[in-house]
Amino acid sequence: MLLWRYKNSLLCLRTFIRHTAVAGVYGGQTESQSKPYTPRRAVMYVPGNDQKKIQKVTSLDLDCAVLDCEDGVAANKKEEARSTIRRALDECDFGLTECVVRVNSVTSGLMEDDLGEVLGAKRMPDTLMLPKVERPQDIDMFTKRLKEVLQGRQLETRPFLITYVESAMGLMNLRDVFKKTIDLQLKEQLYVLDGVVFGSDDFCADIGATRTADAKELLYARQKIVTCAKAFKLQAIDMVHIELKDLEGIERQSLEGARMGFTGKQVIHPSHVPIVQRAFSPTQEQVAWAAELVEAFSKHTESGKGAFTFHGKMIDMPSVLQAKNILQLSANIGPTQG
Repeated sequence: MLLWRYKNSLLCLRTFIRHTAVAGVYGGQTESQSKPYTPRRAVMYVPGNDQKKIQKVTSLDLDCAVLDCEDGVAANKKEEARSTIRRALDECDFGLTECVVRVNSVTSGLMEDDLGEVLGAKRMPDTLMLPKVERPQDIDMFTKRLKEVLQGRQLETRPFLITYVESAMGLMNLRDVFKKTIDLQLKEQLYVLDGVVFGSDDFCADIGATRTADAKELLYARQKIVTCAKAFKLQAIDMVHIELKDLEGIERQSLEGARMGFTGKQVIHPSHVPIVQRAFSPTQEQVAWAAELVEAFSKHTESGKGAFTFHGKMIDMPSVLQAKNILQLSANIGPTQG
């Protein structure tokens, strides 16, 4: 009966997917914050110049679709990608899938034109992604250009902003980048910083590492990114698994990333989406455990006592908070099987 009540509540709450805050390991926010939580378990890239693939992605059960102006588009197709994305923003119905645009980096010389064309659409993308951020000055330049493009435009809601770590310099400066971004967010009111993505292949190339199946060469970088992201209450999106046919590998790496604290993973093929989204979702058993624990805690607090035992284990406030996080995440995405 208890689980049934929670399931019905969760189904109602899913309607408000962009207005539910999530804390701790599943999302990185505290209960006191009202910043909306947008699930990004699977973050799938779609070449911005490919209208057919953009249309196809709208039919997928996918958290986050990234219409790409950057690495997924050849140099001689950049202009076509901008105009195609602009049309797609106004013409395509993405449903519950978050519609994201990844522009080119500040240092590429292409970002200005990306923003100018794409943001000429009547509909703003839900989120902007800025790759290859290395220094706080990159955020300064991005914000200045965004302000110019949006001059005079009334925004119903501010888009989210997600940055990338793709180099040793970007990793070392990540804390300062976050601080600068939040400062400009409060000052200019143009965006809301919401996460960071780990660009592992560019990072490996930058530090001279060889990419291996177990990714041990990336352990430090992944841990630092998660730690910094959670310190600033942000989502952390893990690296791409580049072996398209290795479904066991994508599942193993996804579960590993979830255990490390990442909230989602980049994908480049539709077959990876259900595997990744399942790995970053609470199971029905976890939801049942969380519902029981929260109910037991509620009854226990009435007695005025501190820690208590639940299913043979000592329970304190961090355990209760984790249980609440699982229930809140389920309100956005629903529990999975298994």
